[in-house]
Amino acid sequence: MNCQDHNYRNIPPTALARRWFLKECGVGLGAIALGQMTGSAARAAVDPLAAKRPPLKARAKNVIFLFMAGAPSHLELFDYKPQLAKFDGTLPPPELLKGYRAAFINPSSQFMGPKFKFAKHGQCGAELSELLPHLSEVVDDIAIVKSMVTDAFNHAPGQILMSTGTLQFGKPSLGAWTLYGLGCETQNLPGFVVFSTGSKGPSGGNSNWGSGFLPTVYQGCTFRTSGDPVLFLSNPAGVDRELQRQSLDAVNALNRQHLSAVGDPEIATRINSFEMAYRMQAEAPDTIDISTEPEHILKMYGAEPGKPSFAATCLLARRLVERGVRFVEIFHEAWDQHGYLVPDIKRNCENTDQAAAALIKDLKQRGLLEDTLVIWGGEFGRTPMVQGSAKDISAGRDHHPNCFTMWLAGGGVKGGITLGESDDFGFNVTKDRVHVHDLHATILHLLGFDPNRLTFKFQGLDQRLIGVEPTRVVQEIVA
Repeated sequence: MNCQDHNYRNIPPTALARRWFLKECGVGLGAIALGQMTGSAARAAVDPLAAKRPPLKARAKNVIFLFMAGAPSHLELFDYKPQLAKFDGTLPPPELLKGYRAAFINPSSQFMGPKFKFAKHGQCGAELSELLPHLSEVVDDIAIVKSMVTDAFNHAPGQILMSTGTLQFGKPSLGAWTLYGLGCETQNLPGFVVFSTGSKGPSGGNSNWGSGFLPTVYQGCTFRTSGDPVLFLSNPAGVDRELQRQSLDAVNALNRQHLSAVGDPEIATRINSFEMAYRMQAEAPDTIDISTEPEHILKMYGAEPGKPSFAATCLLARRLVERGVRFVEIFHEAWDQHGYLVPDIKRNCENTDQAAAALIKDLKQRGLLEDTLVIWGGEFGRTPMVQGSAKDISAGRDHHPNCFTMWLAGGGVKGGITLGESDDFGFNVTKDRVHVHDLHATILHLLGFDPNRLTFKFQGLDQRLIGVEPTRVVQEIVA
């Protein structure tokens, strides 16, 4: 066959002959083979987002990550330190600060004691701040990890590390890895949906939900909480559904011809994106309309239809996983309390505590918590040393990577436990250290993967979410 036929000028003759044979000979052997497959198998052959079975036993099949960007103070919320209160206003011992690097303060600044009362809750007796009255109602369903550590002490690299397992921009996010490994159970909505509900977007930007070196079909899709879920989702004036379908068919036919010629996976992503957008026009507006929820559910979350809020977004997260969305991430960038710690963290908890707890309750009552993993936390913690004057209302806390707290629920997580301990000042972890990479390894384990074997070859290496450093699955929190 002439290599110039069908415009296949740049394709090796062997590849051309094979493609041509399967397509054109024997009444289309490739088409016959595809026709023999049905259901998910057929979809898997043509759709990179088709649902896949994980290689190991999975405890979770969906993830909702409540990313408290800006870094909540563990000392005001989860990790009560009587000794820090006792030494309020004194300087930290020099040996505590050896080798320590702060972001914005002189490390040898005065200790500032915790600003809120703590009490024990639930059958497990977990100790929580008075700022978290709603979380205290579901404390027996969550695992609190008080021994988190990270490698970053500024927001953008800290968020990127939490999202992608590396301090460098441009690597695949946790959501992208999840979608790459498991695919999606819906064809009418994106498999990875992202919301932003704080006063601004996350410092790490789009890289927090990017696909990096994975095909872009796995990157997160940002949704809005009012109006069209995605910009330009509605057709312009004069374009009806039928005309759009005809136009899309013509464009996709050209894209498929190009794909068959060059095999570029980004062309497949483009086709998938066009088709997804078309299907979303019918599905997404209904999904994002929380006015159809019963009044008692709206009240439980504290959500109001038509009013964007963290509460409304948590309710949307439940609606999305119900419809087969694999990974939902909510960035609430509001926790960077360098100053005015007391009023600002109080307001943040008023905006988030009720809805986060309601999400646990709602998933549980619907039978969804068993296989939906919920994660809550920020990129690092806050210093026990004050930023500013401890006697002033404007006092705050600086960034702190050595110790912070996160909690997890559902999806194979053991509820009603607290893991890890820190020293008397909440400065360093003293027991059951959990690095960000360990958290990622545990999440992948719960999703049914060996974290060392979920890989993608790039630049000659088998790349992994957890990198190359030794990691561990945190079995203490696995049910």
